[in-house]
Amino acid sequence: MITAAQLRAARVLLGIDQRRLAELSGLSVPTIQRMEASEAMIRGNVDSLVKLIAAFNEAGIEMIDEGAVSHSQGRGVRLKTDSGQTKSVLRTRSGNKASSGTRART
Repeated sequence: MITAAQLRAARVLLGIDQRRLAELSGLSVPTIQRMEASEAMIRGNVDSLVKLIAAFNEAGIEMIDEGAVSHSQGRGVRLKTDSGQTKSVLRTRSGNKASSGTRART
């Protein structure tokens, strides 16, 4: 299984939008939208999940389970297990915007 965050991150790594991912996977845009809106693990029928993972695999994206080792070469991104600290940092930084509408330097 993959998470909604993995799905969104994989799409961003490829530089594609939901419409293009739907085309690559043979799924509908509303299906992609529902999967990305899932709370944690994406919801969908097995056939849809297989199509989605196959499309990512063909595009060069490897989905890595928590605690799994990647045997592929190339760069990757992994969310640390203690993501609560990360979320706290993100919330704090989002509140540090200058009043002129520009981002404050951190």
